[in-house]
Amino acid sequence: MAVSLGDLLAAADNILEPAQFSDYCPNGLQVAGSETVRRIISGVTASQALIEAAIAEKADAIMVHHGYFWRGEDPCIVGMKRNRLALLLANNISLIAYHLPLDAHPVLGNNAQLAKRLGIHVEGGLEPNNPRSVGNVGRLSAPMSAEAFAAHVELVLGRKPLLEVGHDRPISTIAWCTGGAQSYIEKAFAAGVDAYLSGEVSEPTILAARELGIHYIAAGHHATERYGIQAVAKNLADQFDLYHRFIDIDNPA
Repeated sequence: MAVSLGDLLAAADNILEPAQFSDYCPNGLQVAGSETVRRIISGVTASQALIEAAIAEKADAIMVHHGYFWRGEDPCIVGMKRNRLALLLANNISLIAYHLPLDAHPVLGNNAQLAKRLGIHVEGGLEPNNPRSVGNVGRLSAPMSAEAFAAHVELVLGRKPLLEVGHDRPISTIAWCTGGAQSYIEKAFAAGVDAYLSGEVSEPTILAARELGIHYIAAGHHATERYGIQAVAKNLADQFDLYHRFIDIDNPA
């Protein structure tokens, strides 16, 4: 089947409500391609490798979490950016990207989908007074040692996480935020949880975990953000009876 690009975008916006977020990049359509969409490829980041894979799949649209035109970046269309845009335009492929709205969606978002896979029961937002909180707090179905939980994360995500043990108690409660949210560790501590999980780690994060006395797990930016975009793209593909495939371009970061 097929859908107009406009109808597809309207459905995506209806799910993710990008107007509710102040973001670092444009959400929604970033590069216009075919006015008719039959085949969607989803992926984490709109890299050249993902675009080339989408071309091989004869895609009309690519949906990603990490698109282009980030705040503060060089606006000139040269080098790597020029090459990526040239591929999209030459093959009439639309690029659709959702950043914070995808992180925050309570069912299809990155944090919700990661919790589903790790078996974490979501109890609320990491910022309890913010209805658009990016990040969550929740509880494991049964307490686990920090080492056992890290092993569980490795099994589920297929990537060995970094673990900093912050105390001698098991993990019952946990806060998490996918991607580059390592600086939220103090919010996690303020929430009173046993552990905090993010994607990326920075040098100060380890020191914060030690000094605050909280278990910390860095499970990988890419690894933690593979699930929201494919959930949203599948939802849209099911709505409009479209072809959809998630393509995972490996990234160890």
